[in-house]
Amino acid sequence: MWDIPTRCFHWLIVLCLPLSWWSAENDNYTVHQWLGYTLLVLVVTRIVWGFLGSRHSRFNDFLAGPSRVLAYIRGDSDGGRGHNPLGGLSVLALLSLLLLQAVSGLFNSDDVFFSGPLYYAASSSLRDAMGVVHELAFDGLMALVCLHILAVLYHQLRLKQPLLQAMIRGSAENRTGQRAPVPWWRALVILVIVAMLLWWGLAQAPQPAPMAW
Repeated sequence: MWDIPTRCFHWLIVLCLPLSWWSAENDNYTVHQWLGYTLLVLVVTRIVWGFLGSRHSRFNDFLAGPSRVLAYIRGDSDGGRGHNPLGGLSVLALLSLLLLQAVSGLFNSDDVFFSGPLYYAASSSLRDAMGVVHELAFDGLMALVCLHILAVLYHQLRLKQPLLQAMIRGSAENRTGQRAPVPWWRALVILVIVAMLLWWGLAQAPQPAPMAW
């Protein structure tokens, strides 16, 4: 049901988010910066995979319009083989907040030892705005993560739907895919291309002017 790249993305995000919080709380901005790069590459790769990946990883498989969402809430339709309509909306919200969090962090600075790679490419007003976005996106992520955990526990324990097993093994009883997944190495190629483009793009950013003595 869920291919290897989709599962790897999920569990890498589970790992990176708390590490990002921990590194920021402990002023370890080198680790925080590299975790931000990792998150940005992962999110962009997942977005591309949403168009080129396996059937149940594609946005057109699980993103639903208002009528389908309402039908699912009323119990007039099943959740499908992959994400249900509400789950699809949560994936979109998660990707959007992660993207905002990672991009806004590129403009951040602690005003002492650390400045993001795009800090000197932006005006002071844009840097201030990105700082606010970075904080708000994190708060939104924490709220969404809590909601996500509660929803998974509800489906897993109350509705007896094996979501955790499916996200670990790729499939579970009564939750198998309708089409074989595409080769996992395609996602690896996309990830490498995204990482190289990010490295090249950030290398073009202006550097701080040398101090005059």
